[in-house]
Amino acid sequence: LDNAATPLGLKAMQELQALNPKPDTATNAQIMFLVLNTAGLTLIPTSVIAIRQTMAVKQGLLNFNAADIFLPTLVATACGLLSALVAVSLAQRIRLWRAGLLLPMLGFAAIVGLLVAWLARFPPEQAAQWMSVIGAGFILTVVVAFLVAGAWRRVNVYEAFIDGAKDGFGVAVQIIPYLVAMLVAIGVFRAAGLMDIVMGWIAAAVAALGLPTDFLPALPVGLMKILSGSGARGLMVDVMQVHGVDSFPAKLAAIIQGSTETTLYVLAVYFGSVGVKQTRHALPCALFADLVGLVAAILVGYAFFK
Repeated sequence: LDNAATPLGLKAMQELQALNPKPDTATNAQIMFLVLNTAGLTLIPTSVIAIRQTMAVKQGLLNFNAADIFLPTLVATACGLLSALVAVSLAQRIRLWRAGLLLPMLGFAAIVGLLVAWLARFPPEQAAQWMSVIGAGFILTVVVAFLVAGAWRRVNVYEAFIDGAKDGFGVAVQIIPYLVAMLVAIGVFRAAGLMDIVMGWIAAAVAALGLPTDFLPALPVGLMKILSGSGARGLMVDVMQVHGVDSFPAKLAAIIQGSTETTLYVLAVYFGSVGVKQTRHALPCALFADLVGLVAAILVGYAFFK
């Protein structure tokens, strides 16, 4: 649900914090929840598709299929989610070979694999239409489920929604200091030119290893997405303008944008909302999942578009 999931996520953090014996230190459950959240399984990258369509119209590509990146995005984001689960499980010594955990993981992987195999049989336009139908049906099902559950339990859904909105305003005020601090830190990082320095090092390493370099223009999108979602969106649009929306770097930038999450923002806001200061292994695990998701996005981009 992208940003629309934030109120539900903050509410979940509050519920987990109520079970926390050390309020200033993150529990294993909170870390697992947040790292899975930062890995973020993206079913339909609607905002990215909309931006691509707008850019295509501006560049005169009237028959452009803006949704041709949804399958690669689904595969890349699934890799990121599974790597997040494995990383946290290893850090917390959770036995992954237990049937209660292994079977859902295998089931999830099987569903994604079957969905990819089924959609790959169709032309890109038909596959995009099917995926849109599936996504719209899922969202409608969630809304109807809330209404049916409210009617079954005799809850006034509208009044409950209004009460939740009031609570959401209070949470928004509570997280403002952490949000401002994160935005200032990101602004200093970009203004100091550190992103250009990091990109220079990566480009030199890739060239020294003899690897293809046509993915490098899209790489800043993945690096910035860890820090700022809006910043990464701006870099993606810049890649589309410079190289063309139908180019490989632009497609790869769209896959990266659609399959990654703003890790540092999520950690700062969610932990800050409940007063957790000791995040333990949350950040290393989240960054590992980001790295796997970024590498998966690049490999999937080559597999689909090269």
